[in-house]
Amino acid sequence: MKWLFTKLPEALGDVGRVFRVSLLIVAAFVVAAAIVPGAVQTAAQAILHATAANVGWMYLLVTTGFVVFVLYLGVSRAGNIRLGPDDEPPEFSFNSWLAMIFSGGMGVGLVFWGVAEPMMHFNDPPLGNGLPRTAAAAQTGMRYAFFHWGVHQWASFVLVGLAIAYVRFRHQSRGLISETLRPVLGDRADGGWGDAVDVLTVVSTVFGVATTLGLGVLQINSGVARLTGLPYGFGIQLLILAVLGGLFMLSAMTPLERGVRGLSNVNMGLAGALLLVVLLLGPTSFIFGVMTQTLGEYLGNVVQMSLVTSPYSGGQWVEQWTIFYWAWGLSWAPFVGSFIARISRGRTIREFVLGVMIVPVALSMLWFATFGGAAIHFEIFENADIAGAVAREVPAGLYALLDQLPGGGLWAVLAILLVCMFLVTSADSATVVLGMFTARGVLNPSRMLRLLWGVAQLLVVVVLLLTGGLESLRTVSIIAAFPFMLLMCVIAVSLYRDVRQDFELQDEKARLLSSRIDNLLLRESERRAAEEAAEEVHPNAPDCDPPDGPGAGG
Repeated sequence: MKWLFTKLPEALGDVGRVFRVSLLIVAAFVVAAAIVPGAVQTAAQAILHATAANVGWMYLLVTTGFVVFVLYLGVSRAGNIRLGPDDEPPEFSFNSWLAMIFSGGMGVGLVFWGVAEPMMHFNDPPLGNGLPRTAAAAQTGMRYAFFHWGVHQWASFVLVGLAIAYVRFRHQSRGLISETLRPVLGDRADGGWGDAVDVLTVVSTVFGVATTLGLGVLQINSGVARLTGLPYGFGIQLLILAVLGGLFMLSAMTPLERGVRGLSNVNMGLAGALLLVVLLLGPTSFIFGVMTQTLGEYLGNVVQMSLVTSPYSGGQWVEQWTIFYWAWGLSWAPFVGSFIARISRGRTIREFVLGVMIVPVALSMLWFATFGGAAIHFEIFENADIAGAVAREVPAGLYALLDQLPGGGLWAVLAILLVCMFLVTSADSATVVLGMFTARGVLNPSRMLRLLWGVAQLLVVVVLLLTGGLESLRTVSIIAAFPFMLLMCVIAVSLYRDVRQDFELQDEKARLLSSRIDNLLLRESERRAAEEAAEEVHPNAPDCDPPDGPGAGG
């Protein structure tokens, strides 16, 4: 008990009110969900339907606005601004930077949904357009998979990441969401308003990361059950979560430059290997054909898909898919954005925007074309019943696809290992970010603080799996994301003001420098003119007095 009151605060580091309030909220949710899971699930569903019915359109409109805003920053004059001193080189190499973005971002989601989403759309076409399990359903499903994992998903990460990196490395300020709002809040960012913003950020991050961890656990459970015959259920999922928790806590003890970066590079190697296996052993020509056609359809229909709300049919497809994805991205934005900001010191805004918006999106599209396209090919032309496997158990689609390839069992083991690595990396990255948020923005939070947040994340995943599995994970993402979405609108306004103020200072310095140069040139020209005037002698001037002057005559 003495250690609890004396040594623990010292081990946690410089934490304050944000840490205590955030931890209290998360703990209250865990206790309530553990004691009365049914009541928590019912309340969450009621909040979800009220949110989707009344403000669902806002998710679509605001997320599309974020895409436009960050692309504008990337291609405009603002793109030249460096996130740090003007002459500072990037902290990490370009390849390691991209690997950490991809691993800390949506790696787990890609593995989970790469086969599952196209197959679920194949079974139940988006917005009820077309007949199930037809070529038209497959085509529409692939287009929406590209859309859901395209630029909209990453725009939220870019916005938060840019805002934090700007204040942290450009202004040498604390890496907190409240600090990004200083152009709007002023000195109130240091008081209760700032603390409220940071608490909201922490809670949103915990639930967003818990959603992804839960999806990964379901994916691993499905693969283990398929390979070993163990049951697919909460007991095995709890055991998997315990093993993964131990692994990422070990990783959390390692410095960022060795831990997360090393794991991220391994993740990219494993993901690339699995991708090549399906691409080369599967229907290669069909995959590239699907990718080419779907990319064209995505680019041609992206505006329309961005703003579809289906108000006339009263259906829930948009709520279950597009709004869920945008909400998931929004709830992940504090974590992914902060983590990307942490590793992006020395990059320009243009590098940041294009690197985060284009490279991961291109890889995501290649992933869906490969896994989703191969699954569709085997389903339509070889009656592999992958769609049936997904209908029975959503995470099973990946393993049903791998069974169609030579050495399917080996590739299933590789897939399970990949999901494990992605989960460890994501959870480890999340402990860094949560530690930063609750330790006044320090870049390297204490190990004890990271461990504490690691345990909190695990407990949230446990109760979410207990209260409803996949459906519960979807529900909590949408609910937790809404208040942070409103906050992100303010972040966008604040970032624009900050960049504009930076330009005004640069322009003022340029005008002052130009004025000083002009004055120096003017003084120099006047000096030279005076010297030339003093030395100049007119060539026709006589050497003596004129004739009518003194001495003329006689």
